[in-house]
Amino acid sequence: MNTLLPISRVSPQDEPAILALNNTHAAELSWLEPERLSFLLGEAFYARCIGALEAFIMTFDQDAHYDSPNFLWFRERYQRFVYVDRVVVAGEARGRGHARRLYQDLFDHTSRAGQTIITCEVNTDPPNPASDAFHAALGFAEVGDAVIHGKKAVRYYIRQLAG
Repeated sequence: MNTLLPISRVSPQDEPAILALNNTHAAELSWLEPERLSFLLGEAFYARCIGALEAFIMTFDQDAHYDSPNFLWFRERYQRFVYVDRVVVAGEARGRGHARRLYQDLFDHTSRAGQTIITCEVNTDPPNPASDAFHAALGFAEVGDAVIHGKKAVRYYIRQLAG
């Protein structure tokens, strides 16, 4: 029997495990120090995890105090939005539908909050075709691209929610 692990709010007790999982994937995301993670979680619109940290997601709305060039790109173009900053699934937990479940829960939470636009970016250099396909399957559409920090190329996506 395959029971689904619960999706739960990120708590301060989760931070060391989130930090370790994030920094294992720093090439795709960005390295975080403990203080920076705590600050970002305090600014987050929606931060959830699955199980004993098999996966986590962290998002921000347009009012967050966040200096990410990707977040700022959306802030310059959209009055109201929810930005998916990072979604990470532990290697041993891949293929269990965790990312899809986190996104579905985010869509529900976002709709209940009266928001209608979800945004995110996917690396194009280095390329991430699996993430492009995943986001396309969830209904995201490409709306732009950029080179950040003088080297990392990204593609920007939005998904319109009903409402």
